[in-house]
Amino acid sequence: MNEVIRKRLLIDGDGAGDDRRINVLLKSFTKWCYSSGSPEEGFTQYQRMLGTLAQCEFSMGKTVLVYNMNLREMENYEKIYADIEQSITSAHEKIAECKKEILRAKRIRKNRQEYDALAKVIQQHPDRHETMKQLKALDKELQQLSRIKENVEDKLELRKKQFHVLLSTIRELQQTLENDEKLESDESQDCTMDNGQ
Repeated sequence: MNEVIRKRLLIDGDGAGDDRRINVLLKSFTKWCYSSGSPEEGFTQYQRMLGTLAQCEFSMGKTVLVYNMNLREMENYEKIYADIEQSITSAHEKIAECKKEILRAKRIRKNRQEYDALAKVIQQHPDRHETMKQLKALDKELQQLSRIKENVEDKLELRKKQFHVLLSTIRELQQTLENDEKLESDESQDCTMDNGQ
């Protein structure tokens, strides 16, 4: 079916009746060759044939331009697709790195909890001044680790949102391409049906 449509489009140009125009031109040429009319009538008929031929050449040129434009558009789509693939790969790598950072933050937090437990044991010893000093230092470190954890979680959330946007863009692009292919298929079928009538 696609081969039939392709041949029909090659013969009929953009569907504007070029095949009929060529058939009429051939018939006119044959009639002109065997015509026994006056030279004026022959010249008029000759001019008409030149006009029809110019229309066919114009349609052919337009078809070639459209074909070349479609080739460039396909190359552009392939480049966009490659860029999207690269972006997805990069996003996966960033997400994996964020997960590693979260695991490190969890280990740090676990260590922090163990430090707190040790601090409680130290508080039971007589040197409270030194113990309090250590507790303050540990608390400061805990706050810093908490900020690091929050930053890592914020970064992971941002990466998730970026990845979601990227996937949405891919789906929209795929939908656009499918719609374009369907539209081209429908137009080809309409042209085939019109020429068939």
